[in-house]
Amino acid sequence: MQNKKIVSLVPLRGGSKSIPYKNIKLLAGKPLCYWVLKAATDSKYIDEVWVSTEDSKIKKTVEALDLGVKIIDRPQEFAQDTSSTESVMLHFMEHADFDILNLIQATSPFTTSADLDSAIELFFEKKNDSLLTGVLHKKFFWTTDGKPLNYNYLARPRRQEFEGVVNENGAFYLTTREILARNKNRLGGNIGIYLFPENRGIDIDEPKDWEEAERLIKGLHNNPQ
Repeated sequence: MQNKKIVSLVPLRGGSKSIPYKNIKLLAGKPLCYWVLKAATDSKYIDEVWVSTEDSKIKKTVEALDLGVKIIDRPQEFAQDTSSTESVMLHFMEHADFDILNLIQATSPFTTSADLDSAIELFFEKKNDSLLTGVLHKKFFWTTDGKPLNYNYLARPRRQEFEGVVNENGAFYLTTREILARNKNRLGGNIGIYLFPENRGIDIDEPKDWEEAERLIKGLHNNPQ
């Protein structure tokens, strides 16, 4: 789009304390990572899809999907529990050519190619430098010590008039190469937001999330939105 090379990067680390080999555990008959990799490869705007991993088992699983996904070997220093996602992005930037990087989290398998395409269109329309995904919540939030975070309780708004707040759900991000290089961060400059419906905005983190994810993913692909 607009002569810009858009590349997706999916970090797939082998280690996971909550769910062993979570990124390739079967969800609705497919490895978890399959769902976002398929969404990215089906996008009409994404030019290349890459996986960054340090794990040979994950590498073989991705290759077996036969989606045309490229793989970059991640150094062990960027595959620790303490390693940041930004360190993976910066390592990738040193070895790959792109104008806009689309970081996708495998733990958000409800991301579709339509989401990616719509977000990319929005990114260009709003002249964003980076973009995050989130879910809009029309709820009143407080701190545990009794301070309101997002409204004035003395002038409580009607729900219909309440703008609400966006919860960053981490499904995917868009970042220009310039912002990533300058900020060493996925976000910066003019930041855009792409909203997910609440039922698709969840992230698989704990074993208890898996059963719900199975139900949702089957419903999503039997009744695509």
